[in-house]
Parts: sequence; structure tokens; C-alpha cells
Amino acid sequence: MKGFLGALAFCLLLFLPFYLTSSPSGGSVSFLRLKAEDFTPKEGKEGGPLRLVLSSDPKTLNPALAQETSSTAVLSDLFSGLTKVDLKTMQVVPDLAESWEEKEDGRVYVFRLRKGLRWSDGTPFTAEDVVFTYRDVYLNPQIPNSTGDMFRGLLKGPEEVRNFVRKLDEHRVEFRLPQPFAPFLNALSAPILPKHKLEKHTREGTFMTAWNVSTDPKEIVGTGPYVLKRYVKGVLVEYTANPHYYERDPQNRPLPYIKSKVAHILQDPDTALLKFSLGEVDYIGVRPQDVLFVSRIKESRLFDLGPTPSTTFLVFNQNPSADIPKHKLRWFQNPEFRRAISHAIDREGICYLVYNGLAEPLYGPITPANRPYYEEGLFPTYPYDLKRAKAILESIGFRDRDGDGWLEDERGNPVELVLLTNAGNKEREAIGNIVKEDLEKIGIKVIFRPIDFNTLVSKLTSPPYGWEAVIIGLTGSMDPHFGRNVWHSSGTLHMWNPRQKSPQTQWEKRVDELLDRGAVETDPQERVKLYREAYRIIAQEQPMIFLVTPKSMLSAKDRIENLFPTVWGWYREEALFLR
Repeated sequence: MKGFLGALAFCLLLFLPFYLTSSPSGGSVSFLRLKAEDFTPKEGKEGGPLRLVLSSDPKTLNPALAQETSSTAVLSDLFSGLTKVDLKTMQVVPDLAESWEEKEDGRVYVFRLRKGLRWSDGTPFTAEDVVFTYRDVYLNPQIPNSTGDMFRGLLKGPEEVRNFVRKLDEHRVEFRLPQPFAPFLNALSAPILPKHKLEKHTREGTFMTAWNVSTDPKEIVGTGPYVLKRYVKGVLVEYTANPHYYERDPQNRPLPYIKSKVAHILQDPDTALLKFSLGEVDYIGVRPQDVLFVSRIKESRLFDLGPTPSTTFLVFNQNPSADIPKHKLRWFQNPEFRRAISHAIDREGICYLVYNGLAEPLYGPITPANRPYYEEGLFPTYPYDLKRAKAILESIGFRDRDGDGWLEDERGNPVELVLLTNAGNKEREAIGNIVKEDLEKIGIKVIFRPIDFNTLVSKLTSPPYGWEAVIIGLTGSMDPHFGRNVWHSSGTLHMWNPRQKSPQTQWEKRVDELLDRGAVETDPQERVKLYREAYRIIAQEQPMIFLVTPKSMLSAKDRIENLFPTVWGWYREEALFLR
């Protein structure tokens, strides 16, 4: 799907042919083989609706505030950036910008906007919208957001922020950087927002509640291929084609070809699978345990996209201001405690019991999909070893002091924790039960509690940060700088201890330094070295206990034409059409 976080990549390895694999349930499953160089979209026809599945309600309808996939999945087709990434060539290409000119050795960029652009309500799109989006929203210190996180490490002080972007005329904007910034063109794929709709909220200080889930869909104005027609909580999201979308096919016909989409909100993946099998949904992400069943559904194709760039992990709350007992905070802040827990988790068992063998253990913050940054042997491994885990815990004062079979810390506090995950995600619920069983084998009592996804996100990202441990996941990004909001100590998604004014630990300080250097390093090989060192430190310190990386698989009905899926999204989604 069209995503907010496009970025550079240095090779086309993500587009290697799909291959045959054996189903762990028995039988041979064929995956469609595709090559990027052989794929060219053909002339389509108008039609619809395209029917799809969303796994949760959105938390917000404001793209600047969306930090969770439940929201970005709803919003991704409503907005556009100045640039985007061509998923066939992996190069940055123009979107709302028609072209750009680089000056002063990469410190100044002048963007020329496409003429005749309009917002979905018909209002003309101008350079004012670009300046408003960056100056008043993304770089507004009162509006925490992931795009702002990407630039805050680069722009030092109010003057550099003020000089960052300015209007030259109605169709030209200038960006001025204090130093070269390697992922700059990719970063400008962030959604541009309508000044005529949102300026009043930035002036009045109400932006954090603007465009919430109760907002009339007619108020959500964008420049993407679709507009929001209807949202019924817990039921569906309905889209219609944006009549002012700028892209056209070679015959000068307006895109997208598919004029309407209906997304069913189905938290239970079994229900989603049933709808797909009955022909009520046109495509679906496939869980490993469903591969054999899905392969037998008629009039559909099955794609194996390779290892997902997403990560699944367990994270402990290390935030000093969190609403959790102080003795538990001491446990979680101790890296030896975290390493012991890592040794106590049976990743191989998770791969086979949860993913039917269609997954691999993961020990660090990126997966094999993140080339060229990932390489075998990059991360220290934490093999499943209950004796070693218990020995590490004993070395830091955790023992069964009263003979009841459960550990206590050096002050006599029972070692008990509440582990959360998002309800309805069968894989994470299964992982949680395995982790609970593993930890109880070494004397740690676990209260495992699946809760609503958006409630979970609120606990993770908002005061009073009332959580102890969570199993959750993060989407990956092609350029490592777009993970800054997670890995930098000041980041809004640095979830074990977010928005630090200064790094709490020496290792976080070192990671911050490496991330800041990587942002301005323009030599690709040097960037790889910097980010690999940062990732290696994170893996050693285990602030997140990374668990597994499953394969990314998709099944789609034969009636969808011009379909080219990748782990990063669909190439030329606007050219899809239905037979």
C-alpha cells in the first residue's frame, strides 16, 4: 500500500523471484514468481469496489499524529507528499512536486510544485500548504510527531527551524539545511496537510484533537488518490476516488481506475480468512498456519514476499516517570535482567508453534528485508537456555527466598509482571502464552492480558505510561533514519523511555551520536557502518527483546489486475483494476 515512510534502498534484492516452499502442514504450495524487470502495468478500466480488511479501528484521522498501523492503514491513500519512492526501481521520484533542484552541495533544495493541483474539496494547492505543513505542524514543538522527530536531530535552534522552509512563489518552495542530510528527499514523502483546514487548529492550540475519529469524513481533505466517504466504528471504512487527483494513465484517463474501496474492520483474522474464502474480500495477508488452506482457494493467487521488515518484540517499561512500582522499574532498567529474559524465551519454538516454521528467530532491530544494513552475524544471539537465564538472575540477586517456587528480588519483592499485547492478534496472543510459560519455568510469575490495540498504544505513548511489559511490533522502513523516532532517546516511539531530554544511559547516548552522524553521512558505505554499529549496540543492550521474523505472504483474487506486491507495499496501486 502507499505508505508514509518511503526511503532509499541500494539494491533490488527485495524483488527477487518468489519461490516454491513446503507447507509445514504437508503438501506442496506454489507461490507466484514475479520479477520487477518483467512487470509493466497495462491499460486498465474503471470499476470497483475493491474489498479489503482492516484489523482495527483507527486511533486518529490526523496523519501527522498517526503512530500506529491501525491509523496509517486507513489514511495512507488520502494524502501525498512532495516525493515518493518508486517501488520498482527503489528510487525517489516526484509526487506533488514536479521537480527539484539541489544547490550549495546539498544544503539547499528548490522544489517546483505541479501546476493545477487541488485538494479533494477543490481548493487550489499552493506553496503555502507546504510551508504550513512543515513549519506549523511537523516542526511545532507542541505537536509530537514522527516526521518532526526525523528533522529535530538536524535542525539546531529556532533560527534553523525558521529558515528550514520558505515560499518563493505560488509554485516553488525552498528548503535550507544546515548541513547535507542523506535521507532528505525520502523524508519529504511525509503527507502535506491543507492549510485552509488545519491552520485554525495550530493557532488555537487544538491540533492534537483535530481530525479525530469522530470528525465528519467530509472534513478530511487530502491530495491522495482517494477520499474518505464513510467510517462506521467497528464495521467499515469506505473510500471513493478523489476527483482532483493529479495522476493519469498514458491515455490521459484519470487514476485510480478503481473508483471505490470498502475496508471491513475485522479484528478476528479467522473471520477475515472466512470472508476471503467466500469471495467477500479481494486480498488478505496470509498467516503461516493458513498457507495450505489459502492455497486451495479457487480464483486466487498466493505470493511469498520474503522476510517481513516488521519486527515483533517484548519490551519492558524503563521510564522513570512511569506509573509502575519502583522496584519493577529497577528490574527493567538492569540490562542483565533483560538478557536473562532473552535467554529464557524459546524463539525456535515460537517459529514452529506459532508460524508453522515459516519464520526465523530475530535478535536485533532489523530483519533480512533491510538490505544492505542487515547481515548474518550482525547481532549477538541469545539461545534458549533456562539454566543460563536463571544463573544470570541469581547473579543479580533474584532467588526463591521462601521456597514457594517463585523468585524474589534482593529486597524480597516477588518477581511478578503484567504482560500486555493487542487482543485479536492470534500470533501475539500465542507468543504471549509461550513467553508466560517459559518465564514461569524460571520462577517469574506472568499475568498475561491481551487488550484493545488502541488502548495499548495509548498506554505506550502517553502519560502516565501505565504498563510493565508489552509484546507488540513495529513496521520497518527502507532508510534507517526513518526509525529515528524509535531508536533516538528523544523519539516519541522510544517506547521503553520516550522523549528523553538527554540520554539516560551511556549506550543510548552512543546510539544517538551514531544516528545523528548517519543522518548527514552521504557516503552509502559509511552510513551502513554507522547504522550497523547502532543496531549492534541495541541488540547487546536488549531494551527490546526481539523475537521472530516471519515471512510476508499475501493472497489476492485473480480479478485484480496490475497487481505487484512487495514487502514495502504495492507498486503503482493507483493502476490496479478489476476484471
